[in-house]
Amino acid sequence: MPERMKKPNQKPEQHREQREQLLREIEQLARCALFGTISETYRTCGTPGCGCHRNGPKHGPHLYVSYRGDKGRTTGYYVPKAIHAEVRASIGAWGQLQDCLRRLAQLNKERLTATTRRKKRTFATGSS
Repeated sequence: MPERMKKPNQKPEQHREQREQLLREIEQLARCALFGTISETYRTCGTPGCGCHRNGPKHGPHLYVSYRGDKGRTTGYYVPKAIHAEVRASIGAWGQLQDCLRRLAQLNKERLTATTRRKKRTFATGSS
């Protein structure tokens, strides 16, 4: 569990500072985040005499991003070699964005539960 989520007895100003920091971090990550999973493939080419058809190395890596589409079906797209690094970083940013949102949700929960005083429930024992 992240360190920020382990501190339930913080002062309101500490929560506010953490929330503001997380919101700034979320904004930065959201600018580049991509949703999906990266896969690499190696293939043989169409040239019969090429070494990839024998014991030589295959051509690649060819990068693809797959994700679940609007209708619940897995879909994806090819990633040109020129942007491999950027796409990898952007998919990593998606994971970091999710972590930040979880921490923010935890801070929001702590803030709300700290301001709400719960009354102890009394249960009827059934005796008169």
